[in-house]
Amino acid sequence: LQKALILLQVTLSVVVGKTLMILFPNATKRYILKLGEKSRMNKNPKFSYENWGPTFFSFKYLLFVLKVKWKRLEDEALEGHPAPNTPVVTLSGDIRHLLDFMEDNRPLILNFGSCT
Repeated sequence: LQKALILLQVTLSVVVGKTLMILFPNATKRYILKLGEKSRMNKNPKFSYENWGPTFFSFKYLLFVLKVKWKRLEDEALEGHPAPNTPVVTLSGDIRHLLDFMEDNRPLILNFGSCT
């Protein structure tokens, strides 16, 4: 049921977005650029709107968003339940799973942070 609701929501947003791109291309471009500001995508000089903007609301976009949202359904962590074995990327670029880092009965501690 959750996947069906996500499919409906994402499909509807793609249809509306694609329609807006056709009817109001300049306004939609400004909206997409605002989204790029939030993700800092537009700060990268190698990316221009022409490279990534038109991919918004495409069929590939729909499939990608569905894949991500459906995968996140599996990653739900509930108190008192086992932790999800979420895929993670190491600093060397290898894809592993979170529980691969468990050692014997030692607790696994995740530390999230950033440095600038």
